[in-house]
Amino acid sequence: MPRAALLAAIVCLLVPAPASAAARKVPQGWLGVVADGPLTAPGFAASEWDLLATSGAESVRTAFYWRDIQPAGPAGADFSRTDPVVLAAAQRGLSVLPVVQGTPVWAAQNPGDLASPPKDPKHLAQILTALVTRYGPKGSFWSLHPELPPRPVRDWQIWNEPNLTRYWNVAPWAPPYVTLLKAAHAALKAADPGSRTVLAGLPNESWLALRELYEQGAGGAFDVVALHPYTGRPANVIRLIRYARREMRPRGDARMPVWVTELSWPAAVGKTRTTAGFETTDRGQAKRLTSGLALLAKERRALRIGRVYWYTWLSAEASTPSSFDYSGLRRLRAGRVVTAPALAAFRHAARRLEGCAKRRGNAARCR
Repeated sequence: MPRAALLAAIVCLLVPAPASAAARKVPQGWLGVVADGPLTAPGFAASEWDLLATSGAESVRTAFYWRDIQPAGPAGADFSRTDPVVLAAAQRGLSVLPVVQGTPVWAAQNPGDLASPPKDPKHLAQILTALVTRYGPKGSFWSLHPELPPRPVRDWQIWNEPNLTRYWNVAPWAPPYVTLLKAAHAALKAADPGSRTVLAGLPNESWLALRELYEQGAGGAFDVVALHPYTGRPANVIRLIRYARREMRPRGDARMPVWVTELSWPAAVGKTRTTAGFETTDRGQAKRLTSGLALLAKERRALRIGRVYWYTWLSAEASTPSSFDYSGLRRLRAGRVVTAPALAAFRHAARRLEGCAKRRGNAARCR
């Protein structure tokens, strides 16, 4: 069998055919996971991607670090860190949401600080144009891989949590972020008119951060609002989305989708001294994941919740003092990968959302 045909056959085996549109409770791609940490390290086992793709995730959100793509200057681009992630996702029928972040030293307002924003928004606009040329419609990446059905990237998230100094070290944060967002939005629409600009995920008092962005003139410079509703109770996730909706409606964005680009309850109780207030146990993580996804699916239409990404697929336990070391559905522990109890909960929730829970004799279609 020719190599291209063999790979196509593998793709068909790995990616279950979707249940009928009438049976599904959510659209294709609604439920995803964040792909970061060990999963995106060079040479990590491909079998981990296989498990991800057969566990219910239909999309992945992943960081595209600008400093890795253009480490030395604006001329040229090195896609050696991003190509493997896009390839792994495409081989398994997963859509990709890149988060473009991480200013290179040469473009930084504060060189040497990893949280520095760029000093000139035009440099981010230029790299976004290059990324669309690589991964968007008619992108060169797809020409390099004719064995795959093209899955062009059409959604681009601009930065991560800029209202936190960990990711954006200039205060006040909103005015320069809005300037950057406008430049990014214009560049994306010029390179791909069908693209969508996804607002950076906003954590903590996210509705107040969203209000600041509107007050600084961000309206019209994004197509999707993104939230990171980290909170102890699943019901409060819905409350935070409602708060965001209250900010959006009077600005004419009542019909704009909201994406939860990070959702998690780290199973870090008793495992780290650093706490954020929403940690739980392994059992609690599985329980809250089940409840949270059910609530989000129930409110999907009323609140226009367009996507949900669990943070994260694979985390490395005790690699940092962060509770998020224990957020993964799979975890790297003492050199080996173990499965968290929450993975079974994720799989069960995915089956229900795909309309598979009560269907019999459908093993080929339901995980």
